[in-house]
Amino acid sequence: MGISVEFGMSNRPDAGQLNVPSRILMGPGPSMISPRVREAMAAPALGYMDPDFLDVLDDIQELLQYTFQTDNDWTLATSGTGTAAMETTIGNLLEPGETMLVRESGYWGDRMAQMAHRVGGEVVSLDVSPTAPIDPDDVADAFADNDIDVFGFTHGDTTTGILQPDVAELASIARDHDAYTIMDCVTSLSGVEVQVDDWGVDAVYGSPQKCLSCTPGVTPLTVGDRAREKILDRETDPKSWYLDLTGVMEYWGDDPSYHHTPPTSSLYGLRESLRLVAEEGLEARWKRHRDVAGALVEGLEDLGLELFPDRDHWLPSLNTVRVPDGVDDAAVIDFLLSEYDIEIAGGLGELSGELWRIGCMGHSARHQNVAALLTGMEEALAAQEYDTSAIEA
Repeated sequence: MGISVEFGMSNRPDAGQLNVPSRILMGPGPSMISPRVREAMAAPALGYMDPDFLDVLDDIQELLQYTFQTDNDWTLATSGTGTAAMETTIGNLLEPGETMLVRESGYWGDRMAQMAHRVGGEVVSLDVSPTAPIDPDDVADAFADNDIDVFGFTHGDTTTGILQPDVAELASIARDHDAYTIMDCVTSLSGVEVQVDDWGVDAVYGSPQKCLSCTPGVTPLTVGDRAREKILDRETDPKSWYLDLTGVMEYWGDDPSYHHTPPTSSLYGLRESLRLVAEEGLEARWKRHRDVAGALVEGLEDLGLELFPDRDHWLPSLNTVRVPDGVDDAAVIDFLLSEYDIEIAGGLGELSGELWRIGCMGHSARHQNVAALLTGMEEALAAQEYDTSAIEA
């Protein structure tokens, strides 16, 4: 039996006008979007080969070079989310039969490993705890014992709230063994210090919807000269045509030619979010994130809660807090959303039920948001009869 449709307004299904609630987004992403970014995304559509739109791409490249602190010519915004950028870097830098070093025990390291396997690579796993930064000595030992071509690691871990120190040292170890580095700075780009050129990292990708406070859909990516040469000299084509940087850069290059249709409105928004970064200034922006997140951590400690990472490795843009014994983590999350319109998140993977993940990112990193969160958190804990007195030293 077929389905018949009678055309006419009275017979059309009506889902109603879109009515999205206003939330204070303090989770691991997305963050709140600046009104200027929303306004930019509402600009009129242009063709993707329109000279005025190509000027938008030029602006994005220049602003991304500033945000990444790099002179890399291959600096662009990939079409897709941060995961697409991760797959782009791995799929272009790693050839079948080559070996990639990652910490598989971490949530994002495990994803890197899965991608490496899918492009035909071999994986060497760093057998270290996922709840601590990577120790350069362990990396040096892995390189001494294995023939490694690519080393991938996370700068700011969205799962644990740990910031990886010693990035320049990690990159130097790889370079001394003629290997290439991939750094995930999805949760750190523009929220904490990132120095791509000074640190000597070969390929770095970020995220638009975290500290940049844009929408997902286009993702910052930069590739250095060493890595570019390796990609151009590949013996085999990358598995993905869509994510093949040699083709993509024909569109982002000096003499643009069509590769695939880009998400134009998302690129408008990214350009505006990067303009906001440049107007504020990177150092001032990093300081704002530290100050606002510092006030958050201090307030949480006053409620008797503990930060998960060691303070030396604290990631201000993503604060992980231990769930006290006897407290239902999901009930607190639900209370904040229903009573205060505040979004936070629980732990991922093996840390599920053990942590809350509270973001201070971009447009969300404001003292008034922290004040509202702390008020709501106190009430949520009190509803579970948790003593919110400070932890004794």
